[in-house]
Amino acid sequence: MHKFEKLKIWQKAMDLAVDVYNATSSFPTEEKYGLISQMRRCSVSIPSNIAEGSGRNSNPQFNQFLGIANGSTSELITQTFLSERLGLLDTETMRILVDQCVEISNMNYGLQKSLK
Repeated sequence: MHKFEKLKIWQKAMDLAVDVYNATSSFPTEEKYGLISQMRRCSVSIPSNIAEGSGRNSNPQFNQFLGIANGSTSELITQTFLSERLGLLDTETMRILVDQCVEISNMNYGLQKSLK
């Protein structure tokens, strides 16, 4: 069992979730059940799965939850690109969020390798 609060990847994923909430707060209200909901749920899923996996009894189980977190990261990247294409996010904000996602994804792959 790992103390998830001390994991840098969890801390960065929490920062990303806050940034996604802030970025989507300016989206139009008709996106409340669309991209706002999707992006926020993905961003919350990333640190949540890292935390849940760290509380499991084995490294293979932790690895499985890290895989789920990585899937959510890929989803969020796609939704961020789409938001920029639709004019809901400016290019700078899109790039910042995507860069955070890529960093978290790279950290995730490294952590997964260390668990094997």
